[in-house]
Amino acid sequence: MELPVIKVSADSTSKEITPIAMAIHEMVAGLPVTMRTLNKKGVRIEMGKIVDNNYSGPILEMALETNSTIKTTPKSGAYKGIPIVVSTVKDEDGNAVAVIGIVNVTHGLKFKH
Repeated sequence: MELPVIKVSADSTSKEITPIAMAIHEMVAGLPVTMRTLNKKGVRIEMGKIVDNNYSGPILEMALETNSTIKTTPKSGAYKGIPIVVSTVKDEDGNAVAVIGIVNVTHGLKFKH
């Protein structure tokens, strides 16, 4: 039996990255999760459902540009005014190929800086 393979590249589509984003969503007790790749818009998941499969946000884009983890409260976008943490997925050379964001809709969890 051949084992299934999930690969993430700069050109992965929202359909290809959805299983990863959904797993993270489930791991963080249903907090909203966003994910996109360098060259393609991605997915936004809330309450166990895909609410957007062509998603990008300003902080996701900033993290891709800077290849860094960002903890902030966005001033615009779908999660304006809600704390988020965004981190890049890097290739073996350290280049950002994708980015994942978790939205702290509880306002109670503290993301360490």
